[in-house]
Amino acid sequence: MSQNFEQIHLVMREKQRETMMMARRNIIDAAVTGRGVSAQDTAQARGLVIRERENSIFSDAWVPLAVIFLIIGLTAGRQGAMVALGLALLLIVGVSAVWKNLSLLGVTYERRFNRNRVFPGEPIEMTITVGNDKLLPLTWLHFRDELPVVVEEEDALAQVTSEMNGRYLLLNSFSLYGREQTERTYTLRFAKRGYYKLGPVTYESGDIFTLFTRQRDHYYIDQLIIFPKIYPLDELGLPAKEPFGEVKVQRSLFTDPIKTQGVRDYQPGDRFRDVHWKATAVRGNLQTKLYDPSTGMTIAVFLNVATFPRHWMGFDPELLERAVSVAGSIANYGVEQGWAAGIYANGSVPNADQPIRVQPGRSPEQLAHILQALAAVTEFATASIEKMMLRTSPSLPWASTIVLVTAVVTEEIMVALVRLKEAGRRVVLISLAEEPPPKGLGNILSYHIPASVAAFQKENSATEAALGMVHEMGNEQVNGKW
Repeated sequence: MSQNFEQIHLVMREKQRETMMMARRNIIDAAVTGRGVSAQDTAQARGLVIRERENSIFSDAWVPLAVIFLIIGLTAGRQGAMVALGLALLLIVGVSAVWKNLSLLGVTYERRFNRNRVFPGEPIEMTITVGNDKLLPLTWLHFRDELPVVVEEEDALAQVTSEMNGRYLLLNSFSLYGREQTERTYTLRFAKRGYYKLGPVTYESGDIFTLFTRQRDHYYIDQLIIFPKIYPLDELGLPAKEPFGEVKVQRSLFTDPIKTQGVRDYQPGDRFRDVHWKATAVRGNLQTKLYDPSTGMTIAVFLNVATFPRHWMGFDPELLERAVSVAGSIANYGVEQGWAAGIYANGSVPNADQPIRVQPGRSPEQLAHILQALAAVTEFATASIEKMMLRTSPSLPWASTIVLVTAVVTEEIMVALVRLKEAGRRVVLISLAEEPPPKGLGNILSYHIPASVAAFQKENSATEAALGMVHEMGNEQVNGKW
């Protein structure tokens, strides 16, 4: 389904680009032939233009002054110098006005990325392609592209300035012949997870004499996704083997035919397709495959974005980032075990008030979907995590393991966990608070991961080694908007 959406988006973008190019050609032909320019062509050629401005050092007195020079030159004994000066002024003004009107027609600006989803600290190569799709050359062309971080090619002063302002303007100047295209490559590196927006872009150009300047702000937006850091469970202080208790059952109603434990003698009622023919040939009697029931397990990770007991107390950004990383690490462990893994968070996605939900699944893209959802987590809680768990649990498979990752354990959360446990659910609590989980949880399995855990003190986690498959699946080259 996601591939279909990407293909549809690509087709729509190509059609939009063809429409804009055709409109630009129509405007250029109209300017050359003297025909009227269609308003529809003008709108299509500009694309998503936020604002347009014109600046000029030209004075309205120039034209009357040129006319006066011509009159004086022609009437006062045919003064050649005065006539030439008047004609030169009129020529300069006329050429500059026409050049200014055509300067930004056919100008294209495009970003391309070698990857659009990475982990913190990994480089992204951004290629800027600028083109002049008309015969008229451009002696000067400026672009101001608004970026969330400074490019690595900039100096230390620009690095500090961008960190203080939170945004960075990438300035580029070009001089292009007609029908010319050029490229420049930059490196971006993001230190924190999140959704990052690039754009808008300001185009600026004018005539060859720089008398007239035209600026356009284009709503050209790209988005890059930075996944949260991921740690192996043993670095978080969790058991590397069966951290959520004994997950195997004696008999599973739903088994995975890919993984097998062994074989046994055939029994009446066994499915014919489960017969192991090679073992049957060796032993001389029918043998049936035994599947690993643990492969049918489901893990649902619930992330509480609240870092204080009450929302009006604010939030701790470092504690929230640790909670997101722990939730992603647990989901990664479940995917590695072949389980159906899902994520639920009471934090909203950017520019929305909807909670984050990724239903448990075993698709090859599941881990990327989970990490992408965690990258969008904000500190704004849409609801209490205990209510979210109680409302979501009926829709989960009965044998699911419910794992709660939270930086604060309130009395309401404890009551919800006990209720789920009494209902027969497998429940695990992972607390990131400085103090261990309070007593009173009965036989609920719980872990304590304070900030002093060694994994949180390291600059580099095991993200690349543990999740290389995410790059292979989700970081194909992206052209234009993502």
